Order: sequence, then C-alpha cells, then structure tokens
Amino acid sequence: MEPSGIVTLTTDFGWEDVYAAIMKGVILGIHPGATVVDISHGIRPGDIRQGAWMLEESTRFFPAGTVHLAVVDPGVGGARRPILVCTESSFFVGPDNGIFWPLIEAAGEATVIHLTSETYFLPKISRTFHGRDIFAPVAGHLARGIDPFDIGSPIQNPVRLELPTVKRSKDAVVGEVVRVDRFGNLISNIRRRDIGYLSCLTGLKVTIGGLTIRGISGTYSNVPRGEMLALLGSSGYLEIAVNQGRASALVGRNGDSEGIPVRVSPA
Repeated sequence: MEPSGIVTLTTDFGWEDVYAAIMKGVILGIHPGATVVDISHGIRPGDIRQGAWMLEESTRFFPAGTVHLAVVDPGVGGARRPILVCTESSFFVGPDNGIFWPLIEAAGEATVIHLTSETYFLPKISRTFHGRDIFAPVAGHLARGIDPFDIGSPIQNPVRLELPTVKRSKDAVVGEVVRVDRFGNLISNIRRRDIGYLSCLTGLKVTIGGLTIRGISGTYSNVPRGEMLALLGSSGYLEIAVNQGRASALVGRNGDSEGIPVRVSPA
C-alpha cells in the first residue's frame, strides 16, 4: 500500500494545550511534505469508546494509504503496547487499548504490529507522552513510506473493546445512545440495516427516555422548529434531534444522554 502523505490526528488533548501541536511538529519534522488533518481533539479525557466511535465514523472517508494517529491513552507508560494496525486501505497508530478494535473487526483482515524498533521513535521517550515520542514519529515515517515490518513484529492478540450491541426481536430493535455531538443530537448505534426488516421507515416509532417519536424523518426541517425527530444521519446511524434545538437537553439527566436505550418498533 502506497502512503497518501496524509496523517490524521484523533486525541483527547483538547484545544487549549500544546500537545496536539507538538505531535504535528514531530510528524512534519520527519516528513515536511505531510498533510496533517485534525479529526478531533475533543474526545473526553480517557474515553476510549468515544475515540473508537469517532474513528469508525470518519476514517473511511480518507484516501487509501492515510495514516490515522489516535491518542486516547489512559494507560500511557504502563503495560499496554504501542501498535500499528494495517488494513487493506489504511494505517492506524496508537495504543493497544481497544481503540482500534471496531476497525479491526470491520476490516476482516488486518495485520497488527507491536511497535518495538526504537530507531523510529524519538531519542528520549517520556513515560507520559508516547503520542509525541512514539506514535507521532512512527506516523511520520509511515507517511514517508517506511516498511511497517521494520518497526515491529506482528501480534495475534490485540485488545478488544466491548461495545454496546443492537438487539433484535420479532417486533423491535433496541440499541442505545453512543455519542452526543456538539449540536446536542443523540447518535445511536442503530443503523438502517438493523431496522429495515420491521416496516417502511414512516411506519415506525422511536422510543427514548419515555418519549415517543412517530416516523423517521428525512431531514431536520421535516418537523417544526423546536420539535423532536428521529432520522438516519449522514453516517447511517439513527439519531434523535430537535429542529434548531438540542435533544440532549430533553433526554437524560444533567446533560448526560449516553447509554440511554433507543427502541424502534412498528407504529
């Protein structure tokens, strides 16, 4: 696989501190011609599951040969391994804590490499900033075209991440809210393919937090301003929204809506 020269960053570093910028500096110091793209630095601190959802939703839209660098790493400096995941179309660099597990599963065939060759790390490795000292330099070298097998050896037991599953019965599909975006939309883990067997979309109802929504809309403006609706979002997942409002303010407690069950059934 030829590298595209693109490196993406997904972290829980936020925008106030210098950590993400430092990693960009390391990458560009190794490969000045790289194109560095921020996917998100707004992952909640240490929230591996949220990082995994962000990667699953976004990375498939990048060109083949892109290097995706993800640092949501509460176990930094501990026993967890630094890894590189090679799929048919992409490279993923980061900690072996499950953040890449959904992508490994979706790929069908993937090679996972334990990063061990310090030749491709920075000379001094901090126990608290492997994003700078291990992952960023490896990403830079990969973007330049280094052979992944020069950086370490394949492993067969990457850490798995337990994600909520969608449950299907004869007359209902039940999932849950897995993410709340900045607009307050509640993104569930239910896809179109999960509910297609129930009925046509307009003949369904969605129940969440004691509220019932009749039908699945095509867009936010299908309902009056301030009204709640359900729709299949741009990434193919069922979401609960409010036209020009925030569904997260209506569902959940103290603004926390993640984990709340979402049920789809015939109307």
